[in-house]
Parts: sequence; structure tokens; C-alpha cells
Amino acid sequence: MSVYRILTTTDPSLREKSREVTNINNGVFRLLDNLMDTLKASEDGAGLAAPQIGVPKRIILINLEDEEQDNYIEMINPEILEREGDQTNAEGCLSVPGIIGWVNRAKKVKVRAMDRKGQSFELEAVDFGARLIQHEIDHLDGILFIDKATRTKRVD
Repeated sequence: MSVYRILTTTDPSLREKSREVTNINNGVFRLLDNLMDTLKASEDGAGLAAPQIGVPKRIILINLEDEEQDNYIEMINPEILEREGDQTNAEGCLSVPGIIGWVNRAKKVKVRAMDRKGQSFELEAVDFGARLIQHEIDHLDGILFIDKATRTKRVD
């Protein structure tokens, strides 16, 4: 498909709330494929939200890779159902290059979303996976990690 330019903090569209996907069609399939191509090309990213490539739709892609293989998960209209515990850790973002920040997030989340077939599914994630899901869903609401960070640091 295509590799898109990832928008950065200077682009005001990153601050807009994304629209729910009401119809899963070829446009959504292309968007999911483009998110995959763009994330893979980024080399440093573990997740990507549609708004980061200029598409204000509630779609994210995450990679819950382990030591053996990549584990890409597409989520359409994701919503967090449950949050549990607390963790504070450093985060970075493809849309905020050269900066890391320490953000407090839930240690465990349960999320519901749809896949590309329109089937609803639930997923529980802990630690890094929970952090990643929360980070990407924040993008859908126009929130960047630097808005929540207790401190930031340049890492050029």
C-alpha cells in the first residue's frame, strides 16, 4: 500500500477528536494497510493511530511483539472497559520526535474493539501493552503523551 508522513506536534489536526467508524469498507481496509506500512517503515514505533497520518477516524494499530515475533493488532473504535493499577514509565511518540516523557497510566486495561471483519473482540493487556493501548487511544481524543507527562526530556 503506502507509507504516509507521520504528523508532528505542530499539526493542529493531532488535537482533534476522531470520528467513530460506522461502516467498514474498502477505505477502512486501505487505511489499516497504510497504517501497517507506515508503522513498519518507522522502525521505532510500537503503535500508530489514524490521526497521526491525517485521518481523523477511531482506528489504531499496535504491535505487542515478543522476542519471537511481531504481533500486530488492528483496533477499530477501541474503548477501554476497565483500568486497574498504576504504572509510571517513559514514553515516546512518532508524532513528538526527540522527546520522552514520564506518564502515569493504568497497569492493566481491558479494551473492546472491532477487527477488519467488523467482529467485536475484547483484549486484556498489562504493563507495556496496557501503556501502548492507552497512548494510542489518547491520540483518537486529540491527546498527546506530553499533555500527561510529569516531566519530559530531549533525546536527540
